[in-house]
Amino acid sequence: MSDISKSNCGDVLSTAARLLIVTVLIGLAATGCSIKRVAVNKVGDALAGSGTTFASDDDPELIKAALPFGLKLMESLLAESPNHKGLLLATANGFTSYSVAFVQEDADEIEKEDFAKSDAMKKRAKRLFLRARNYGLRGLEVSHSGFTNDLRADPKSAVKVMTKSDVPLLYWTAASWAKAISMSVDDPNLVGDLPLVEALIYRALELDESWNDGAIHGFLIAYVMTSALPEAERVATARKHFDRAMELSKGWQAGPLVSFAESVSVPTHNAQEFDALLQQALAIDPDAHPETRLINLVMQRRARWLLSQRDELFITTGK
Repeated sequence: MSDISKSNCGDVLSTAARLLIVTVLIGLAATGCSIKRVAVNKVGDALAGSGTTFASDDDPELIKAALPFGLKLMESLLAESPNHKGLLLATANGFTSYSVAFVQEDADEIEKEDFAKSDAMKKRAKRLFLRARNYGLRGLEVSHSGFTNDLRADPKSAVKVMTKSDVPLLYWTAASWAKAISMSVDDPNLVGDLPLVEALIYRALELDESWNDGAIHGFLIAYVMTSALPEAERVATARKHFDRAMELSKGWQAGPLVSFAESVSVPTHNAQEFDALLQQALAIDPDAHPETRLINLVMQRRARWLLSQRDELFITTGK
């Protein structure tokens, strides 16, 4: 899960109370389609510019319970306003973040005790990632009609039409798609979509490499380690992305540290580095920067779980 270095798993729902109010208004306006559409669009605008109420929460379990309602509410609003770009972005973000933080993570942690349940949860996570990807592609289609077909025909050429304003959708579409692929080694058709993901994320990097405090670089730490480059080049490139992610996030985020430890330190058998990075992630005070409190708590949970698996991860080396 750690390749999404700043998932903002609650940001998209920080206006939950307003959503409830607007839902009532929509019901009252059922006989007036134009009024109803205005109400839905106002909700979409609120979601697109949401604050940090959920992102600053100190109780991940509370957010875990709240997110599904909000996600289904956003889907119902999209049924009324299917081309609202803000809603499409918020929904792509929300499903990706929920699946990473609260479905895939749970599945990983119970795998040894209950493989069947873990496998079912991972299949669910994959479905949620693909749902997020589809919303992301729909969002990109709003401003660039025909983009999905163009992307499949010629990925590198298709993404050239994207602008800086498209970066959030490029990121969440690529992130959800990459996560689905990572859980689909037995699905050659989905694995064959990797060039499309690569085109999306590198276009986002080109347009705004500092977006969201270095989230793109955080994503690329793990992504480049799956490439066909020689190992030394993969590691060097991942380290460059790690350094830049840490610089852009000012060292306040646990995500890049956890991602590098899991994606680079483990395959290179560097247990000492693994320990140091995860301890550094755990030393971050989530309360020092409330705007990233929730994601830091989620990533610190991942760090603790990885440390609990240390002996198995490094079973063949004492390095």
